Amino acid sequence: MTATPDPTRPTHPLLAVLDRLGEVLDRRGDAVALLGLGSVGRDRHRLDEHSDADFFVVVDDGCVSRYLADTDWLEAAHPVAWSFAHTHDGRKVLFADGRFAEYAVFTLDELRGIPYPPARTVWARADAPADLETSRLDLPAAPSLGHQVGEAVTNLYVGLHRDLRGERLSATRFVQVFAVDRLLTVLDLLEVGDGRPQDLFAVERGAERRLGRVLDLARLNPGVDDNAGAALLVLETLERYAGVDPAPAAAVRDLAERVRRLRRP
Repeated sequence: MTATPDPTRPTHPLLAVLDRLGEVLDRRGDAVALLGLGSVGRDRHRLDEHSDADFFVVVDDGCVSRYLADTDWLEAAHPVAWSFAHTHDGRKVLFADGRFAEYAVFTLDELRGIPYPPARTVWARADAPADLETSRLDLPAAPSLGHQVGEAVTNLYVGLHRDLRGERLSATRFVQVFAVDRLLTVLDLLEVGDGRPQDLFAVERGAERRLGRVLDLARLNPGVDDNAGAALLVLETLERYAGVDPAPAAAVRDLAERVRRLRRP
């Protein structure tokens, strides 16, 4: 059983690879289904020349290790230049044409035990269950607004102290990565942006599209030389949209001023 292609639109090369992979799996006999995720799944409107392929391969009991140890089944669909195991149940692969993919291999019981976003059935064996596209487990619950604001502010506080200590790389991660991620989550929870988040597991994906009208991303990520400026912008944005307790806000502003005095030529 395969998904019916849309004859009115050209087939993207990654979709063509998955279609061929479905044909390979069909001939093997020990595979149950091939599920596409993300831009090769339900969000095919996002496919472009920079997309990669995320997919699940569901196989019979006792076959997972074989599929993870070898890529011969994958190479039968498309030449592979390089691959490595990046989790206990998945691999990353660079195809010979420069395209990239990540995949995981599960038995039916293992698939039933993980949460995953809605998928697209690329291929399925005739006896495969009909409900594989939807996880039986709920996705992680949405974080509370108060928790995210608190995490963002404490990220700023810790990060600025790291900068004052001279740990500027660590400071940059706390201020310009961790705190910014929490800020993006806050804005998503408040539905400030344009459209829904692109990836439930990576809040930064598509930030330019949905939050470009409210955020100056260049000022939020100026590099190691201006953690103070980035921290103040995060704080001011949180105050504007969500509100911040005055006590930690004052502490962050004091630290930012100390960092600026320290870094001033």
